[in-house]
Amino acid sequence: MALISINPSTGKKIQSYPELNREEVKKILENVYTAKYNWESSDLNFRLGCVNDMVGVLEDNKKEFSHIITNEMGKPVSQSMAELDKCIWLCKYYFENAEETLADKLIKLEKMKCIVSFQPIGIVLGIMPWNFPFWQVYRFAIPTILSGNVCLLKHAPNVQGCAEAIQTAFEEAGFPKNTFRNVAVAVENVNEIIRDSRVSAVTLTGSINAGRSVAKTAGENLKKTVLELGGSDPYLILDDADLDMAVNSCISGRILNAGQSCISAKRIIVTEKNYDLFLEKIKNNLFSKIMGDPFDNVDIGPMVSVKARDEVHDQVTRSINAGAILVMGGVIPNIPGAFYPITLLTHVEQGMAAFNEEIFGPVFSLIRANDNHHAIELSNKTQFGLGAAVFTRNIKEGEYIAKKKIDAGSCFVNDFVKSDPRLPFGGIKQSGYGRELSSFGIMEFVNIKTIVISNG
Repeated sequence: MALISINPSTGKKIQSYPELNREEVKKILENVYTAKYNWESSDLNFRLGCVNDMVGVLEDNKKEFSHIITNEMGKPVSQSMAELDKCIWLCKYYFENAEETLADKLIKLEKMKCIVSFQPIGIVLGIMPWNFPFWQVYRFAIPTILSGNVCLLKHAPNVQGCAEAIQTAFEEAGFPKNTFRNVAVAVENVNEIIRDSRVSAVTLTGSINAGRSVAKTAGENLKKTVLELGGSDPYLILDDADLDMAVNSCISGRILNAGQSCISAKRIIVTEKNYDLFLEKIKNNLFSKIMGDPFDNVDIGPMVSVKARDEVHDQVTRSINAGAILVMGGVIPNIPGAFYPITLLTHVEQGMAAFNEEIFGPVFSLIRANDNHHAIELSNKTQFGLGAAVFTRNIKEGEYIAKKKIDAGSCFVNDFVKSDPRLPFGGIKQSGYGRELSSFGIMEFVNIKTIVISNG
């Protein structure tokens, strides 16, 4: 069986990649397991040097890598370049901060010396998605490998060109061979890798079903997991919101990557006071957005595949049939590729697909709330809990709502939700558990080891 990359703009095959057989996977695991002994005992300064050299590799190959991203999954090339810039930022952040984070901590006890040391745990398997094919890998791999672990990458089948480019980048940056390895296998063969005794932990970014499967297999084998799953982020437009700011933030937070992001603005909850004016403003703004060839100056390119496009269209259709009103978009264009227009739905209510499900595409779902209290209530009526945003001129009140009232792993006030190397990232409820990024992320896959020395 081959893993096939298809250009979503044209529907044409880019390249096929042979799937590794069981013996080939076994050999890679043996090599990675052997490599871990040298890597875990390596000096942190050496690891940091490799991360610093990675910055240069990414900068030197930015154009080439951005074209691979855009060709394989369809985002505008400007966004692919921005994704690589973010990877560079992440490398710089950990280069500057990892030493302090991983330093031993001293705890004073009576007649005893206690050291808390952060040691690697071994091989960490990263199961990564296609929507940010470089960023998702780097945010898993860089902190994990810096802490002395070795990394095994199982990337999405449709972005194997990205996967191979990333492995090459690690090698060019000076990371020893087999400290980072791509494993080209189909989804159905992942559980066997998780079960392997040499694999210590698993991190996954993907769907709820994928998370359940990975968690079940890892749990049966007593292996730690970090899961970053789906989201249906609520954006609350409160009575005193700056509507122009809110409109711009909602659009920025939704059309990025054609809406194919876990933290995009999926449910826009607007109070009765602002609903009509907000609708007018966002509609007028959206009409100016351009869909087209991702190598041109456009706002959105195609979705990742025709299958993904058709699933989004089905969700839109079911929502309309349930009473939502289509304001714009919602029609599959008669052109090659997996294009889907920016779509605006109003009168979205609980029970509709646009409210209850995660729509992974460029669809704006407007929900009317009676007042601020009702908006908060509606925001939490979801199985997800990844990100959220609150728009209000009352900063103190916005902070209180974000902190105490919204069920989410992240909540932004007067801005759209975005990941940042300096901030922990992850969800609650069906959006997963564990944290990536910042000092919290680097601690997910270490042995927090207690060492006590008695003075006698």
